Amino acid sequence: MARKVDVVVIGGGPGGYPAAIRAAQLGKKVLLVERHKLGGECLNYGCIPSKALIHAASLVKTIERAAEWGIDAGPAKVDMARLQAWKQSVVDKLVNGVATLEKGNGVEVAFAEASFVDGKTVRTRYPDGRAEDVEFGDAIIATGGRPSDLPAFRFDGKRILSTKEALELPAIPKAMLVIGGGISGLEIGTFYAKLGTKVVVVELLEQLLPGMDPEVVRVVERHLRKLGVESHTRSQGKSWREEDGQAVVEAETPEGPLTVRADVVLVTVGRRPNTDGLAADKAGVQTNPKGYVTVDSQLRTSNPHVFAIGDVVGQPFLAHKATMEGLTAAEVIGGENVEVDYRAMPSAIFTDPEIATVGLMEHQAAQEKRAVKVAKVPFGAIGRALTQGESDGFVKLISDPESKVLLGAAIVGPEASNLISELALAIEMGATVEDVALTVHPHPTLPEGIMETAEAALGQAIHVLNR
Repeated sequence: MARKVDVVVIGGGPGGYPAAIRAAQLGKKVLLVERHKLGGECLNYGCIPSKALIHAASLVKTIERAAEWGIDAGPAKVDMARLQAWKQSVVDKLVNGVATLEKGNGVEVAFAEASFVDGKTVRTRYPDGRAEDVEFGDAIIATGGRPSDLPAFRFDGKRILSTKEALELPAIPKAMLVIGGGISGLEIGTFYAKLGTKVVVVELLEQLLPGMDPEVVRVVERHLRKLGVESHTRSQGKSWREEDGQAVVEAETPEGPLTVRADVVLVTVGRRPNTDGLAADKAGVQTNPKGYVTVDSQLRTSNPHVFAIGDVVGQPFLAHKATMEGLTAAEVIGGENVEVDYRAMPSAIFTDPEIATVGLMEHQAAQEKRAVKVAKVPFGAIGRALTQGESDGFVKLISDPESKVLLGAAIVGPEASNLISELALAIEMGATVEDVALTVHPHPTLPEGIMETAEAALGQAIHVLNR
């Protein structure tokens, strides 16, 4: 006989574990089923470990630059084993914290595989071979996604790496080829370049970070060149072979054939949903041709008692998007009249310098032939950026020319990931650039760049010439 719960959440990543907590807070009896580790790929093999390593690599570069400021610190030496151990300690602390939060909120956690039996039942299979059927009132699919490889470059964990293996290398490779110049490829490639690895990036499309504001990308490209990173756009890896303890990769570029020797090849060409093995069709849950679950504005699938959130429903693949969707789905199940709103969904890219965006981008407005007001202020005009030795980049604001309502923002420069939240809040609240300009920002700080750009949008900038 099947046991009964109000809500079963399948997947304990950044979408699933908050969804389980919120549903429990709303008085539901909740079972969270996770097949591996709480926190999912983001916490264990993605967002958190990569940012820990990126922070360490940035510190190495700061030490190397210290002589510019009259500080003789000597060459930095990296003990990769100790760095990996520290990174893992950060991950473990957060994973344990998630477990504590689930328990404290009354959520039962089952470490098992889950698949649908029908539209109201899931079957959990435990590592010891046990199986149990669970009847639910509502279910939330939060199974996430995984990296995709290529026919000519299949992951083997040794030469051909996914992001997981790339973040777990026991030694710094002398040479790395990155196939795919998107977010993950450039974040991890930049990390290793800062530690001395010779990095080559091959990207199929016309620019690195496809879909991003080209003006923003140019700043990052400039810094990649300074780090010695070689990049090739409109290019494609074709094949590889093992030779003298290295991978020898043959690629095609607009300039002709390219041969790259590398200790490891990192493949970052996209993601695929974790829907195989879920038997979603038995629950009447429809997926699109690529396997992503189709949902409405309340995250309901074609089965009104089954919801889906996070990477499994498609782009953008953002942990905070998954969290927002998880909370929304739980609240809908709890009887609240809410739905998802992506208008003020920020994104952060931890390259060097960082990139952060929210809302409408300038190139998107141009594609839509939409009239907008664009204002931009360089960090070179901001005192705090100069005192930190990080004056490259800018703040760009996109607003409606008539109402002056803020529509979007792009930041490339120091601490962009921390700065973007102010602008996400402004868009969420329907603020105008005048509202932002009238908000007094403390001096000297990086957010003054936001205030100055809002003033520039009004033709009232103080520290740059008004156009």
